Amino acid sequence: MTISTKPGVPSCYTVKALAGADRIPDLYQVTKHLVFSSPATLAYNSPGAEGFGVKRAGLAIPESVMLIVSPGCCGRNTSQISSMPQYQNRFFYLQMDETDLVTGRHLKSIPQAVCEIVDFLEVKPALVMICATCADALLGTDWDRVCRKAEETSGVKVRPCYMYALTREGIRPPMVHVRQSLYSLLEKRERVSTSVNLLGFFSPLSDDCELFRYLTQAGIRQIRQLSTCRTYPEFLEMAEANFNIVLNPECAPAAEDLAARLEIPYVALRRFYDPERIHRQYGAFSHATGIRIDDEQDYLSAVRQFDAFCGSRRGLEVSIGECANADPFELALTLASGGLLVKEIFATVTEESQWFLKALSAISPDTKVYCNQDPSMIYYEEKTDPVRLTIGKDAAYYHPQAAHVFWNSDLQPYGYAALDSLLKEMDQVI
Repeated sequence: MTISTKPGVPSCYTVKALAGADRIPDLYQVTKHLVFSSPATLAYNSPGAEGFGVKRAGLAIPESVMLIVSPGCCGRNTSQISSMPQYQNRFFYLQMDETDLVTGRHLKSIPQAVCEIVDFLEVKPALVMICATCADALLGTDWDRVCRKAEETSGVKVRPCYMYALTREGIRPPMVHVRQSLYSLLEKRERVSTSVNLLGFFSPLSDDCELFRYLTQAGIRQIRQLSTCRTYPEFLEMAEANFNIVLNPECAPAAEDLAARLEIPYVALRRFYDPERIHRQYGAFSHATGIRIDDEQDYLSAVRQFDAFCGSRRGLEVSIGECANADPFELALTLASGGLLVKEIFATVTEESQWFLKALSAISPDTKVYCNQDPSMIYYEEKTDPVRLTIGKDAAYYHPQAAHVFWNSDLQPYGYAALDSLLKEMDQVI
């Protein structure tokens, strides 16, 4: 099933092999082998690097600060983030020594450390996030109990977030938990029928996203996003929502918590790039919510634009990575269905990938799927599979001679507007 497992050659599977497999191969399960943190993976594998890792995500709440409880080596990589103007005076450290690692005595110092942070700052924080590392995962620390004690002592809200690489492949990975932790701060309020929350991302949707227009035309007056809240009281107003729209699957557990605790229902939408899938999803959303959405003109325009681009670029050799604002398998299926030649995908295969892989196997069975974090990637050479265009910063690393669309800005693309922007950027770099 693998194309190669020879020494000195990067391992991968074809889409056809993956679509016919009865389980996800060990190659794509990082708990089954050593992890290779190549320059291509640093952007999302390191919590101190770019993008929204646990540390940046934990500070998404306005007027919040963070106490990082860790050995010095784990806290050191935060210096890259804390140098950014918006994070000055928002990171604090409680360093663990060897005795702490063995006995857990550092836990008794946390309430005092939180009090010192509150006393030190001229403007008192509304929230102190405590960021824990793998050391406490191994110790089995009960962070909910620790945070309750720190909250009672300091008089400010205290919540945990976990930078636990050990749980990254588990049922509650760090980026899922941090969303649950943040939204747990919302307290029950009377719901407002004209208010909606967009949940899932730590940065805002692009202003040109048509979803705003559809909701406004339906009479929605307040469309709130965590990333656009300027104050803590403004964040708490998210508890007024009539319903939540979940745009990232990692936020579904948080939405379920809000549904159970605050009785705010939610509907999940995914980011697609295929015009037909976007159109069908808006139709399903309209049926589920009772909100009338007329996207016919946007849909037809997107189809014309997509067909025009693909018609002029048929056979264009493309490599797609996972360090991009897209599901790499959905994007690969979209472009391949338009006649582009998707030669490679650099991504981790999951259960959610299976539908796209099966559909893709019918039109592009020989597309190779590599795992960025497999140690054999150290042997990858561009001459093996040269391409003209890459999408995603990781794919760009493997093909320095190609034209690049990084497509990984903080500003989140979505819907027909996302497809429009992507096609324009692809056309420009080519």
